[in-house]
Amino acid sequence: MSIRRVTADERLTTSFPLAAYAFEASPLGAARVEEFRDYLPYNQGNRTLIVEEAGTTLASASAIGMRQNLRGAVLPMAGVAGVATHPLARRQGHVRTLLHQLLDEMRDEGHLLSALYPFRPSFYARFGYVGLPKPRTVAFSPADLGSLVRAELPGEVGWERIAAGYPTWRAFTERCLQTRHGFSVFPDYRAAGLRDRDEHWLVTARVAGEVTGALTYRIDDHGGTLIGNELLVADPLARTLLLQFLARHVDQVGRVTVQVPPDELPELWLTDLDVHVEARAGRPGSSAPMARLLSLDALRGLPAGPGRVRVELTGDRWLAGTHLFDGTTGALELVSGDSGPAPTATLSAAGLSALAYGVLDPVELPLRGLGDVPADAATELRSLFPRQVPYLFADF
Repeated sequence: MSIRRVTADERLTTSFPLAAYAFEASPLGAARVEEFRDYLPYNQGNRTLIVEEAGTTLASASAIGMRQNLRGAVLPMAGVAGVATHPLARRQGHVRTLLHQLLDEMRDEGHLLSALYPFRPSFYARFGYVGLPKPRTVAFSPADLGSLVRAELPGEVGWERIAAGYPTWRAFTERCLQTRHGFSVFPDYRAAGLRDRDEHWLVTARVAGEVTGALTYRIDDHGGTLIGNELLVADPLARTLLLQFLARHVDQVGRVTVQVPPDELPELWLTDLDVHVEARAGRPGSSAPMARLLSLDALRGLPAGPGRVRVELTGDRWLAGTHLFDGTTGALELVSGDSGPAPTATLSAAGLSALAYGVLDPVELPLRGLGDVPADAATELRSLFPRQVPYLFADF
């Protein structure tokens, strides 16, 4: 048995078939197998490792070199995907071995963060990952947006096929990356698949010539559903401009669905809006995303409150040791070892990641088995890492 990195073409006979068996209907038809070749350009920069024995691929895992916003800092992030095992080789430790090597290599290349969509969250919790909130799916009738149809709003709306509007869409996601905590984007080679498939419309909101909102969508049939992807907006005006555009489809579709960030409140968009908002987390198939820190360097210099606490990190391959976390200057400083009196907390990698991503309060960590946090240390950690709602955006 050996582990090796495979080339792009080798994925056709190694990682792709395993991932397809794990995550798609099977057995695959010949047409679907041939479609794998079309995916190669959008995986060319991935790092894919496999476990093989006697020429048979037993397990595979890939990492996508991405970027993610962590509390205002845009950092290199390893997006883990395509983790799959041959049905006769499961529960033999192959994925654990692959993930250790894959994350070792990505960390050595400078990726300070990692995120993934788990097949089972508890499995990845053992690797230091912590859950992030899911985006919400919002469904409503365009008829309920009737009050917006004749509203006079500053700004304008643009409409085109995604192939033509891709540069605009990509530039706006880059803007979101700079401003939204947790937001992540694909590298160019992966993101371009949306343009090349050209299966969506793009509608944009513009104010004073600047793009302030964007939505890609398709319509399944006359009288059917306008199926929107992520509703990305910089402000309420942009959202209203896009909703006004959707309102004009009242005689074309019976239903509109869009995805919104976890902190969005669609029930407050309009008075008397009949709206269904849903976020389902379950397994298999609909788990919430997870993320973790791969290096303490991800925290250095982040905006922080005036807290000061000593953190002992335990039980992890990549985060270890005792460090003083100091935010008294407004930017987080980390000093290794014992550096004067301060409350002390003991955290797992998942516990620290939960604080950094803003998804758990310090007092919740002991309840989740993620650390030992005395009351005085909890106060300091809460000041250092105020709660925030991350929005991962990229789906991989």
